[in-house]
Amino acid sequence: MDAHSDTQAAFFPDLLEKPLLAVFDSELTTSDGGAILLHAKDQQLGVIGRVAAAIEDRRAPARAKFSVEEILRQRVLGMGCGYSDANDAASLRTDPVMKMCSSRSPASGDSLASQPTVSRFENSITLEDASRMQAAFMDSVLEACRRRYGKRVRRVIIDLDPTDDPTYGSQQLSLFNGFYGNHCYLPMMGFVSFDDHPEQHIVAAVLRPGNAPGTQSALDILNSILVRITRLFPRARVLVRLDGAFSTPEILDWLDGANRIDYVVSMAKNPVLERLAEPKMLIARALSEVSGDSQRVYGSTTYAAKSWGRHRRVVLKAEVTRYRGRDPRDNPRFVVTNLKNDPELVYRLYCGRGDCENRIKEMKLDLNSGRTSCTRFEANQLRLTMAAVAFMLIQELRADLHGTGCERASVATIRCRLLKIGARIAETSRRFVMHMPSAFPWIRAFQLIAGVT
Repeated sequence: MDAHSDTQAAFFPDLLEKPLLAVFDSELTTSDGGAILLHAKDQQLGVIGRVAAAIEDRRAPARAKFSVEEILRQRVLGMGCGYSDANDAASLRTDPVMKMCSSRSPASGDSLASQPTVSRFENSITLEDASRMQAAFMDSVLEACRRRYGKRVRRVIIDLDPTDDPTYGSQQLSLFNGFYGNHCYLPMMGFVSFDDHPEQHIVAAVLRPGNAPGTQSALDILNSILVRITRLFPRARVLVRLDGAFSTPEILDWLDGANRIDYVVSMAKNPVLERLAEPKMLIARALSEVSGDSQRVYGSTTYAAKSWGRHRRVVLKAEVTRYRGRDPRDNPRFVVTNLKNDPELVYRLYCGRGDCENRIKEMKLDLNSGRTSCTRFEANQLRLTMAAVAFMLIQELRADLHGTGCERASVATIRCRLLKIGARIAETSRRFVMHMPSAFPWIRAFQLIAGVT
């Protein structure tokens, strides 16, 4: 491919039977026609406006050209469409669909906020703003779930999980973490799911210093979620699932003292637990020797760590794993619980917690939630919250796609199929018209979300 003299074009002289010139000169076209679906979902739920209202606008009104809500909407919709960097505002500020989503004419309306304006906004956030934003976001998520699932929900499952967010600059509170072996933030992610519905809805995304203990902020998040669930789902019983970092006396005592809460919390193995599991391990080894395959046996016992002050039920999985070419290996696992169900059922219930790690991967890989490159800690918390809002909107789109090929699709797949659509915008005195490709293969899914039958 040879370079064309016009920097807004590309020339392919020998690719086809005739030379091909690709020119970027169509002003009322967009590559993100599906962003209108995100905007429609936000208009239905009001989450961006609610989160924006939690931010105190400290600018001089006479000098503020864009409202906080306009800038926040520009960033959230941009993140949903794959533009995680504030620098992208330099090009997207004239995108016709993005302008329409901010109630501007795609042709004659003013451009959206520039990159410097967006950056100033991000760096104006305080810790108080961030805290109010988290509360507003949590309210929006759980109220949306109430509308979707109704108040007759029987079981609400809460999953919390910390994750690493590597940093490579001089960000505030970017500290070395010995477990991950690098400088990072350690955000805490919270998810809720309802009855047998598969979606794990993001409900909290709290940025923490890189050396934060695993349980830091956990009780605050759990208590905030529980208060809202009790109000919105009064008939529901809550199940809390946590990994081994949370098996501390403080967390377990809180769970035992809370009303209508069940819990399953992983525990690290120790000599006492391994000794208690040995009778089941003998059975698992014998079964594995006979079958030549991995085998597992479940059981339960009571156990009290020295720091607990009381005995609790511990469910164990006595497992022997076998892989071709390797020696068999013991793999005992333990969870502490207040459930009285069959041990295998309890352990399998705990294993469902692992799926929230896939939601975290979507946040990190598809929404680039780790783009926490601002110097100020509060600005990076804002970026994480904006990514969570974008994720919530796409999760709501995904929930509307039941019965289609996109009902369990990842964020990246939904973006590719339904958001990244080329469109030409026309404006008349009566309406806007988006002209999209007639050969678009996901028309039915698009119409389903848009409410077209």
